Amino acid sequence: MRGPLSQWIVVLALLAAPAAAQSAAKPCASCHADIVASYSKTVMAHASAPALQDLVTGDFIHKPSGVHFRVYSEGGKAWMRYDRPGDDIVRGKRELLYSIGSGVKGKTYLFSEKGFLFETPINWYSQSNTWNMAPAYTEARQIPMTLPALTDCLNCHTSGLKAPEPGTENLYKGKPFADGGITCERCHGPGDAHSRDGKAPIVNPAKLSADRRDAVCMLCHFEGTVAIQQRGRNLYDFEPGENLADYIHYFLVNDETSEKPRALSQFEALSMSQCKIKSGDKMSCTTCHNPHSEPPAAEKIDYYRSKCLSCHGEPFAAKHHPKQPDCTSCHMPQLPTAAVAHTETTDHRILKRPNTLQFTTIPTVPKLTPFPKSVEATVRDSALAWQTLAQREVKGASENAERYLKQALAAESDDPVLLNSAAYIAQEHGKYDQARQLYESALKLDPLSNDAVTNLGVLEAREGRLSRAVQLWQQAFQRAPYRSAIGMNLAMAFCSTGQAKEARAYVVQVLDFNPDLPNAKRLLHSLNADPPTCNP
Repeated sequence: MRGPLSQWIVVLALLAAPAAAQSAAKPCASCHADIVASYSKTVMAHASAPALQDLVTGDFIHKPSGVHFRVYSEGGKAWMRYDRPGDDIVRGKRELLYSIGSGVKGKTYLFSEKGFLFETPINWYSQSNTWNMAPAYTEARQIPMTLPALTDCLNCHTSGLKAPEPGTENLYKGKPFADGGITCERCHGPGDAHSRDGKAPIVNPAKLSADRRDAVCMLCHFEGTVAIQQRGRNLYDFEPGENLADYIHYFLVNDETSEKPRALSQFEALSMSQCKIKSGDKMSCTTCHNPHSEPPAAEKIDYYRSKCLSCHGEPFAAKHHPKQPDCTSCHMPQLPTAAVAHTETTDHRILKRPNTLQFTTIPTVPKLTPFPKSVEATVRDSALAWQTLAQREVKGASENAERYLKQALAAESDDPVLLNSAAYIAQEHGKYDQARQLYESALKLDPLSNDAVTNLGVLEAREGRLSRAVQLWQQAFQRAPYRSAIGMNLAMAFCSTGQAKEARAYVVQVLDFNPDLPNAKRLLHSLNADPPTCNP
């Protein structure tokens, strides 16, 4: 809901390293030494780590942007350096604090700027053995240095994730998470009492009901088209044994049969397989995967073949391509992912004849379906799901969002998320008075809503109330100083009133976080002229 923000610009034309997952498992090792030892070698155990411990050094020149990147260690720290020849502003370095990703497909790194945690604009892609830009930025001509490390991402790569500071997405005071990698407690729940005497209960996912058992895997191995956080809930607070639907509701577009496989959507693909459809709740991720260990590379073919034959039987194997023991090479081939460049993922649809089913495109007017189908979607869910699709410019989504928002607000008029969404739609449709009232109502309920504060500032500026607009933008910019558009609005506001010094300070702050923003660089050049001018 940040669209209107850029319109006003035109108008004015840390963090200590976490312990490794195996260190967090020490209390478990006193009774489960073998399991802890085998688990320490798994991909999940290495889902994140201190950057220096897991550093892939190297350098490359990104041709579309002309920026040279270098990843290296120096002085006992990990660094990413960047520079563009002939551009003094796009030149600097960031200390890398953590690696995110096990390295099977690739990894990225995190750095902190003034306490705000960001992902690097570059990734290491293991399968192609190359450095390149982060997904979606391979053809970018400006380097993105303001990719916030969001809790949804960190929650699936770390353990003991802390809540960011109130009103922020990625500001942490102290360590953002307790442990690197996925620890025992991520699947078994809090274990302090159990580790003290061994008698206190602890969660065994295999003994849970099917939906709660599956939720432990689904939490990180399912993406969906849209995910709607439930009111008053944060996904990183979910604990094994709880009902995942109490925290989040997922939607698919037409059951997703029309989309290419995406990274982290193994759970969704499995649900489409005949194996799962015919087996029902009897089958789960752990039917084929042991969460505590992974077979050595030399044994994988036999290991997974045995999983197939546990249902299909040896007599079937004797007749079905007996000279080809690798079941997965035919029925679960590696396919390029749509979401992550340079990588492939295993097709968990387990198709009988993979080459006979071709992917098609998503229909022009999509249909949203809850996943799993047992989840009862609310009107609020539908309103926010369609609003998300509207922001992605999906045809027909805006009309559905508006219709459902009216229904949802009639039932929950005190929901700031709904109010903010309705205000955004009203603003987009030019209903400025209505939008202002809705934003004001949303802020009474949630004064720290940066989107509401920012977009209300746009409305105030439009009506000539520049002083109020500046006050609102300053609140949001203090909590999100990497949102360049807010800083540029402030710079232009001060510049337009002859306060060049103040305007320059905001532009410099924008460039501290986002050094390759063209209009910020142009405005800084104008403000440094004699006399200063306002030409972004």
